[in-house]
Amino acid sequence: MSIATYISQDIRQRIRAGETLPFHLSLTDLSRHYDVSITPVREAILFLVEEGYLQKLANRRITVNPAMVGIGGADERVVLPKEPPNWDSVLLDEVMHASLSLVAVYLREGALAAKHGVGRSIIRGAFSRFAGAGLLDHVARKGWRVNPVRVDDVAAYLEVREALEITALEAARPRIERSEVLALLEGENHALDDAPHRYIVAKSGNKYIARFFDQFVARFYTRLLHYAAPEADVAQEMTAEHVEILRAMLDADWSHAKAVLSRHIRGQRSVLEKVLVASRRERQP
Repeated sequence: MSIATYISQDIRQRIRAGETLPFHLSLTDLSRHYDVSITPVREAILFLVEEGYLQKLANRRITVNPAMVGIGGADERVVLPKEPPNWDSVLLDEVMHASLSLVAVYLREGALAAKHGVGRSIIRGAFSRFAGAGLLDHVARKGWRVNPVRVDDVAAYLEVREALEITALEAARPRIERSEVLALLEGENHALDDAPHRYIVAKSGNKYIARFFDQFVARFYTRLLHYAAPEADVAQEMTAEHVEILRAMLDADWSHAKAVLSRHIRGQRSVLEKVLVASRRERQP
């Protein structure tokens, strides 16, 4: 399903059910509501105007066609359509799996487009963004080359991550809200839950640190950590470290919070190294 189709189905269903729309019918408000660019919003509106659910007024404003409101009947419920896949996320998994090989792997647009049932432009667009982040390279007549991730790559990434998160924690100190930390403690806080990390980065107020963790490289290593699925004892230790960090923040024991945060991040190296070794052992002839 395309983004435009998803938007048009959502609005159509709400109109048929007689539900008040939770947004204004303007390109700006709709793009903000669905967190997308204006292009799919404009396409969705055209669909709905053609179907008669929306009307375009003389002043170019868009409004709901009153004749279509509630036509689904009193028994019709609003069932949100299934959201279209986040193709960056789906294709990042393809890159992650390819990076676990012993040698460079070439990913081809045509093969991936057929596998996922999408146009090659979606594959090309995502891979171009990944290439900008240094995750792969385009090689003429061969495809997109994904080089094996190395232990040195893992160590270098974690070193940078540790430095940035420690800096973020220091900057976040005056913005930490006790109620928010308590809410985090009440959550599951399992080993792969990055909520405490996201909270620290958000509270730092440093947009450059935030961008680092939002970029594809950081998302790649997060994917790799989830794929590694730490053993039970390791997962338990990582979970306990999350709790220890949050409790130290509650006690304003910042030196202890930083020490545990550093230990927690460094500990991920052994987890990631194990998945690299295991994966390459499986691929050996």
